[in-house]
Amino acid sequence: MVPGRVLFGSVRCIGGLARVRGGSVSPRTVFVGGPWRTCRPRAVPTPEHSRGLRSVAMAQREGAAAPADEATAATIFDKIIAKEIPAKIAHEDEQCLAFHDVNPQAPVHVLVIPKHRDGLTRLSKCRPDQAALLGHLLVTASKIAHDLGLAEDGFRIVVNDGPSGGQSVYHLHVHILGGRPLGWPPG
Repeated sequence: MVPGRVLFGSVRCIGGLARVRGGSVSPRTVFVGGPWRTCRPRAVPTPEHSRGLRSVAMAQREGAAAPADEATAATIFDKIIAKEIPAKIAHEDEQCLAFHDVNPQAPVHVLVIPKHRDGLTRLSKCRPDQAALLGHLLVTASKIAHDLGLAEDGFRIVVNDGPSGGQSVYHLHVHILGGRPLGWPPG
């Protein structure tokens, strides 16, 4: 679908986000995607998650350019770690937190984030002394995928880096995607 095109006379996709105005589409459904992708139906999270969804959606609409002070700027993930924004937690330990994405791109979509960023806003900004933490994030992602029943059929691990890589939150995070066949190439 081309952004701006009207579906069913009741949904308008604008920059990948849709506005529902009556019709046969449930008001609890939004359509998500970028200006280069098809809008897809996704369930809207509960109201307590809406603050986080709006923040992520605003970052995506604004091109998700890295903030000038990305190493120190607070992110929505910092608020989730601090329990200021609720999230459906999949795993937590001393080093990382994993939670279900409020805007899932697959039936199972979990994000694994380091609890202490320490300048780790992008994979391209990692330092050699962070190798153990990066390995821990991947081992944790594998454990979560097993726990969620994804290991037998397979799953995808994604790390977006920078504006051209599709990164929308500048706090390094690992996506675990699964629960359906995932095509190639992505995007």
